[in-house]
Amino acid sequence: MVLAYDLPLSTLDVDAFTAKGGIPIDELDAAAKQVAERLGIAPDWLNAHFVTFTHVLPGDYGTRLHPVFQGKSLSVAALGPEDLILMKCFSGRDKDRPHALRLIRLCRNLDIVDRRIEELIQKRVPGAERAADYFDDLRDEVGI
Repeated sequence: MVLAYDLPLSTLDVDAFTAKGGIPIDELDAAAKQVAERLGIAPDWLNAHFVTFTHVLPGDYGTRLHPVFQGKSLSVAALGPEDLILMKCFSGRDKDRPHALRLIRLCRNLDIVDRRIEELIQKRVPGAERAADYFDDLRDEVGI
């Protein structure tokens, strides 16, 4: 979010998951730990556990990826604002609220968030009702 949307830094780790066809997340995590050792930084700077929350993303999230880096052997993209809002709504943390509010202002299509949360409510995904309430609160705060 810092690189893609110029949002202020609020944590010291990077949430990451690998694209389909990419290296497995456990290999990326192992490589990140080697980088951490070489640079003398915290070994958990890469949050590989983020992948456990990607089940809330709609199947077309890839169409909204925002490229942030293209190297010889590594491509990095950020989730689109709509998809990040979904993740923030499901985490429901107060500390995420300022970023979620800024993302709502950047978002081109809040209907994507509405539809996905409704789909997850219909599927009875744990936390979906709470995510809907969090999203409603965010929209009220922004005046949408």
